[in-house]
Amino acid sequence: MTAEKTSIDTLVVGAGQAGVAMSEHLSKLGVPHLVLERDRIAERWRTGRWDSLVANGPAWHDRFPGLQFDDLDPDAFAGKERVADYFEAYARKFNAPIRTGVEVKSVVRNAGRPGFIVETSKGRIEANRVVVATGPFQRPVIPPIAPKDGTIVQIHSAEYRNPQQLPEGAVLVVGAGSSGVQIADELQRAGKKVYLSVGPHDRPPRSYRNRDFCWWLGVLGEWDKEVATPGREHVTIAVSGARGGQTIDFRVLARQGITLVGLTKAFSGDVVTFESDIAANLAQGDENYLSLLNAADAYVARNGLDLPEEPEARNTLPDPECVTHPILELDLAAAGVTSIVWATGYAVDYSWLNVNALDAKGKPRHQRGVSTEPGVYFLGLPWLSRRGSSFIWGVWHDAKHIADHIATQHKYLSYRDASQRHGEVCEKTRPDGTHPDLQHLADLLN
Repeated sequence: MTAEKTSIDTLVVGAGQAGVAMSEHLSKLGVPHLVLERDRIAERWRTGRWDSLVANGPAWHDRFPGLQFDDLDPDAFAGKERVADYFEAYARKFNAPIRTGVEVKSVVRNAGRPGFIVETSKGRIEANRVVVATGPFQRPVIPPIAPKDGTIVQIHSAEYRNPQQLPEGAVLVVGAGSSGVQIADELQRAGKKVYLSVGPHDRPPRSYRNRDFCWWLGVLGEWDKEVATPGREHVTIAVSGARGGQTIDFRVLARQGITLVGLTKAFSGDVVTFESDIAANLAQGDENYLSLLNAADAYVARNGLDLPEEPEARNTLPDPECVTHPILELDLAAAGVTSIVWATGYAVDYSWLNVNALDAKGKPRHQRGVSTEPGVYFLGLPWLSRRGSSFIWGVWHDAKHIADHIATQHKYLSYRDASQRHGEVCEKTRPDGTHPDLQHLADLLN
């Protein structure tokens, strides 16, 4: 890249689902912009997940409004490669100005003039606005209680790919949200002895009365809920689309052969201790499950819907031995445990974002994605504007709100009087009606 100054109105960092959605809305509004992605479009779907992963929502739901999965049954669950292909196709659909293989190193506000200086792996860009579309899954988190002696294989769920990756022996899976449950189930089906550490969680039905839980949360207004229940903002959801989609039932997993234990408490040498909360955590999950069934039944009655009753959905297996007599201490060596999979979530990493948009803990300060730093926006984060904000369809709607905000600012800041505006258009516009600025910037970044 040359030392020549390059500039753009709006720079979008990240070309996953958030960046693609942002680009679509900015394109529709005529805002000049560029999307930078350090890898490929939707790369996390391809290489940041395990091999057998499928979307947690059906194809009719986990998509953008402008394109269907035309090769899938609407009620099927798309595989991770198919999801990544979908976002690439969506970007091609409106010729999104995405440049891959370009990493953003830092963003700093200009001194004494508008905009930001953005240092990238291909050189410097100046932008009036920056949209941070890197999502919530940036830095895998392994809790500090993890063993430090190195005698046991430990990986985060972000690094897990398949059962063959792990050594012979039993496995402790820590975390029972969607990732932990699916990985534990896969490992057990592959013939491994599995211990699954279960903390507080929500456990919705995969489907009920011939409707997927995504539909129920939609008609019940849960996806659009704008304020989280205090203390429940970060509770994991145990749901899966694996093998055609089934309701997660921890008692069924126990009957299948998985040993359930409570929240992982501490490690001392080869011994791990667990909280005595496994029964309470399962009961809490049951309460969440039944509350959704009750709300669904009430909705059917209130609206006179002809949906088949499903009384068997309320049947509950008896608590297994590992719940009635919980394991509070486990000698890993004696139990043959040779590896731990930490399905313990992610943290954000904005170390490259050197602007006044983060709190003391490094988390974004914003209102519906509009940050406290004028000209900086966040997209794709949980509860950005509603419960569904970090889901595929939710990020699309959040992007529309942010794009409208950017377009309004662009309109005011690009104001010129009539004679000045006419002269600039005549000077810059090519005979074929195109504008050179975007092509110039794209050429420099290639």
